[in-house]
This record gives sequence, C-alpha cells and structure tokens, in this order.
Amino acid sequence: MPIENFSCPYCGSGHLHEIHQVSEMMFGTGELFKYAECQNCGSLALTEVPQDLAAYYPASYYSLQPLVESSFGKNLLKKIRYDVFRISGKEKIKPVFGDWFSRIKPSKSAKIADIGCGNGQLLYELYAAGFCYLRGYDPFMEKEQHFGKKLVLSKKDVFEIQEKFDLIMMHHALEHMESPKKILEQCSKLLNPQGWLLVRLPVADAKVWADEGVNWVQLDPPRHLHIPSTKGLKQLGTESGLVCKEVVFDSSTFQFWGTELVKNKRPLHGVIPEEAFSRQDLAMWRKKALLYNKKSVGDQACFYFYKA
Repeated sequence: MPIENFSCPYCGSGHLHEIHQVSEMMFGTGELFKYAECQNCGSLALTEVPQDLAAYYPASYYSLQPLVESSFGKNLLKKIRYDVFRISGKEKIKPVFGDWFSRIKPSKSAKIADIGCGNGQLLYELYAAGFCYLRGYDPFMEKEQHFGKKLVLSKKDVFEIQEKFDLIMMHHALEHMESPKKILEQCSKLLNPQGWLLVRLPVADAKVWADEGVNWVQLDPPRHLHIPSTKGLKQLGTESGLVCKEVVFDSSTFQFWGTELVKNKRPLHGVIPEEAFSRQDLAMWRKKALLYNKKSVGDQACFYFYKA
C-alpha cells in the first residue's frame, strides 16, 4: 500500500510501499527503521530521517579515523608506481584508484574534488601519486587540513563549494546525504564542460538484497538514507544534465560476510573478517563477488557521469 505523502528520492514516484523494518547493526543498537521500496524504479529510502544524524557517526566511525601520512620516500615510490601503472596498465602495481582513473584518464593538473571525503585518505593517495589540485569536502570532519596548495580538506558540504572542477568524486557518500536530486544538480553545476562525476554506492539491484532482505548489510540504517537502483540513479543523472557513460559493479566479500554478521545479530564495528570467518569461506565469497559483479547483480557499483 503506498505511503501517504512520500515519494521516491530518485524517480519521484509516489507509488511506494513500506517493505520492512531494519535494525541498526553497525554498532548493534538494534534500533528499528523503516524503508520503503519504489514500485517504479526499485530504489529504497528511509521513510523518516532522524533529526540528529550526527549521533549515528561517532568518533570511532571508520571514515572519521585520522588520515595516515606517508614518508617522503614512500610517497616518491607511490608516484613512480602510478606513473608506471598509467603507462603499462599492470594489475600488480595498480593503486586503489587505478580502475576509476584508467577509464576517466584525468591529467595530473586536473582539478579534482572528493565530496563526502571522510578523513581525506583517498585524496592523500592522489596527492602522493603527483596530482596537483585536490580538494576534499566533508561537514563531519574534525578540522580543515592543508598539504601545501595541492591538497586542501575543508569542513563543508556540497552547497558551500564555490569553485568548479574537472572531476568530482563521491565514494559511498551520496547515500548518506538527503535530497540526492539536489546533490546531483549541484555537482552538475560544479563541473566544467567535459567534466566527470564518479559516484560509487550500494545499489538496490543486489542479489543479496533479493535473497536476504532486511539482513542485507548495505542497508545500514539510518546512515544510508536511500539506496538507488541503477535505473533510478541513471534517471536522476539525466535530469541533472549528466550522461551516464558506464556502470561498473564493484562489490566485494563484504556483502556476504557483513550480511552473515547481521543475520546472527552481531555488530559489524571492529570486526576483522579474517578473524571472524574461515579462509575457505572468504575465498568462496571472493569468487562469488566476482561472479555477481560480472552479472551486474553485486551490491554496489560505480557510475561514470559525463557533462557534455
């Protein structure tokens, strides 16, 4: 039965129905939250967003841990490694951002922003690799940080940003923000022509969601305010003046071992999978994750949006 005065944050349809009550299990509080599923595009959304979301992001939350800097020598090696990878494409030396940048191919002088950057660790790795203009934004970070003029981390949200960029990234950030339509519209405004918006997040197309329902670890209430289907996010991108050039599923074993913890009512925070599960199980889940990604039914994906 449709929920009164509630519309899908991705396609705008009012034909939604309450599907399940979901327990908070990152910290194991067991607090219950209600999600609705869009009958039109299949996206999911919380029916009521808590007034104080900051309360669900304690100092121990993974993305708020201190940034880890490397020595000058180690950073030099990282720069050399990326330069060699960029030329050779060798998987063995691929940095964490290798797959994404192999597709987008930004120059080292490109203006790059990471919105919802957490502690800024990813941008620091880009800084170490030799990129020259990096900006990170997160309203939950403790304080602003500067690494010369090349890397600046600012305690701001997306609507406080003034300058424009050649590449904007949101790595598992959009689902934590209210009003994804307004967020994508703002990102489109902040992009230079021929600019890219890279969005990585959980997707409701996941087979794990279909199989396990409320035990799916990526629901993560109430931090995940909404989870789009690929159809829903593509549509929202189009409405924001962006072209979705590619969707690459990049889910990991987390969809399996995390869901297993939720099923057994075990909090996720602080769990080391190598200690909680057998090597055989982890190996099986790695193969399964690769298969799910190949079939486009993994539980997270990377969307490559282009601004003409």
